[in-house]
Amino acid sequence: MVEKKLSPEQYHILIEKGTEAPFSGKYIHFNGAGKFVCAACGSELFSSETKFDSNCGWPSFYDAKKDAVEFRDDLSHVMRRTEVVCKKCGGHLGHVFDDGSKPTGKRFCINSLALNFKVKR
Repeated sequence: MVEKKLSPEQYHILIEKGTEAPFSGKYIHFNGAGKFVCAACGSELFSSETKFDSNCGWPSFYDAKKDAVEFRDDLSHVMRRTEVVCKKCGGHLGHVFDDGSKPTGKRFCINSLALNFKVKR
């Protein structure tokens, strides 16, 4: 189920539900055309067409591929948030908020380390 061996940092994010430091991820300012896939299992998660600059410190998307992610309540850190996980492998990707871009109004705030990018062909 794992696409490749995860680095210790990827393991911390995807398996231990960690968070990378804001503005440190390789996909924050990335604007290539293609798809973002789960770094653990390779499942397609987000299209580059849904990526936008939210200036929150992590790559942001206004929508996920249909049936690619699941949502879970996250009550950690004395907050109530909605966790986003890969539907195929259960890997932690980040969180979703209701302060995003049109057309959905959602902001999927996703760790770069949880993603790989595949060029559009």
